Amino acid sequence: MTARNPNPLENQLIENSPAAAHWNRIGIRNHHGIVVPLFSLHTRHSCGIGEYLDLIPIIEWCSKVGLDVIQLLPLNDTGTDTSPYSSVSAMALNPIHISLQDLPRINDDPQLKKILQTLQHPKRDDRVDYPVVQKLKDEFLRYYVSQNEKFITAEPGYKDFIESNSWLDIYTVYKFFKDKNHLKSWEEWPADQREPDSKKLTRWKKQFAKETLYYSILQYLCFAQFEEVRAHAEKNDVFLKGDIPILINRDSADVWFHRHLFDLNWSVGAPPDMYSTEGQNWGVPLYCWEAASTALTEWWKQRLEVAQRLYHIYRIDHVVGFFRVWAVLPGQAGREGHFVPAEWYAWIPEGEKRMRMMLKASHMLPIGEDLGAVPPNIKACLGRLGICGTKVMRWERDWDGDKHYLSGKEYSPLSLSTISTHDSEPLRQWWRDFPEEAKAYCKMKRWDWGMKITPEQQWQLLADSHKSNSLFHINLLSEYLEVFPDMAWQAPEQSRINTPGIVSEKNWSVRIKPSVEEIVEHRGLKAALKKLLIE
Repeated sequence: MTARNPNPLENQLIENSPAAAHWNRIGIRNHHGIVVPLFSLHTRHSCGIGEYLDLIPIIEWCSKVGLDVIQLLPLNDTGTDTSPYSSVSAMALNPIHISLQDLPRINDDPQLKKILQTLQHPKRDDRVDYPVVQKLKDEFLRYYVSQNEKFITAEPGYKDFIESNSWLDIYTVYKFFKDKNHLKSWEEWPADQREPDSKKLTRWKKQFAKETLYYSILQYLCFAQFEEVRAHAEKNDVFLKGDIPILINRDSADVWFHRHLFDLNWSVGAPPDMYSTEGQNWGVPLYCWEAASTALTEWWKQRLEVAQRLYHIYRIDHVVGFFRVWAVLPGQAGREGHFVPAEWYAWIPEGEKRMRMMLKASHMLPIGEDLGAVPPNIKACLGRLGICGTKVMRWERDWDGDKHYLSGKEYSPLSLSTISTHDSEPLRQWWRDFPEEAKAYCKMKRWDWGMKITPEQQWQLLADSHKSNSLFHINLLSEYLEVFPDMAWQAPEQSRINTPGIVSEKNWSVRIKPSVEEIVEHRGLKAALKKLLIE
């Protein structure tokens, strides 16, 4: 690649930073990768949604073409919600992604094999049908567990898993009560269940041991499959990059049990911005950083300890929220909120303390999602700590001057370059819907502008992201596929993952058009990527 490594001075800054040990594990060099929304994948064997072991052929393909990072969206249990950022547990994985085909003893039961074949009926729809998938997979897994729980619980690995994951007791009891109360929020449960404590939890775990066992087994299966994915990634010299949402649902196992860590009188949101002129109210509680500092720190350490069993790198979602957060009263519009802390001079000391805590708590390398209106001193603080920021190329302009696009050669090495995110329009849609921005980019590149972006222009933009001065170069998998008409949906908006600020069935449900098998066997894509990554 023509993208350079840092010069000796920049290298020295990274090596002397608090994140130095984390960088040494990954390597202070250029890293190239793809973002894979797991729910978007499908193989011949997956059942309506991407499954954990579907990542294995993707890992092998990345290794062959020269990519060394696979970034995933959050994989926490989201209950019936479809957003991966709307989790009911900060620790538990989502059982919807269990690879049913590869479950232990699956081939020993003719009834299970017959049911599985009906679930694997291939579909070419562009959206995941969550209600159907959730229902069918839960029915299958309940039957599977009922037939195999004695075998699974007798495995040495199962006992080790239970003993090394203390969060399971809280999570499994919460899940049982959630189902028992017809999926209502814990705030609507019977009074005794609404106010848990350690003694009650011990009693409930013993009282409902049989009922909660199902949820324990599902987590064991989730982690066992993902640990297989991680082992395969390490064998192929591919790093897995996780995504840790800064916030947790109000209706979650964590808030239900650890009430003292959260301020339920306020919600987190966002001030008016490019996504919403009214601002946003996300309905999730604030952390009690001051009142419960020690306990909250321990909770975050546990969260990171669980994540590092799965990932080598992680995205710090909404990293600015660790420095200052936008607080809104429940039910109010986002524009009516205010920053906490209110004093701007408190932002850096508070945020730096939390970032240092996270660096000490885990050996994963963090990369900050610092998009939007982030104060320059917060970005500077992340740089001093050795934490990369994020550069979305269409937003990197001289905003204080003539608004020309910045060249990737002007980016700091401590950054990740990309052409789009899961919250933005895919490249083809951006080009069509924001022609003035596309024209300005063409002017910088000295290209002729047309109403539709050409495949050559698409590929050149991808190449620019890989040749930037950043140390990380990661784009959505779909952006590479979209260059090839046989691999792309016809309408650009069919590939959009999420539209922030609106509730829609189209959010978080997009399926990549080709199957995993078709992706890894596509000669044109493989050849183009290999050529791009060695130029």
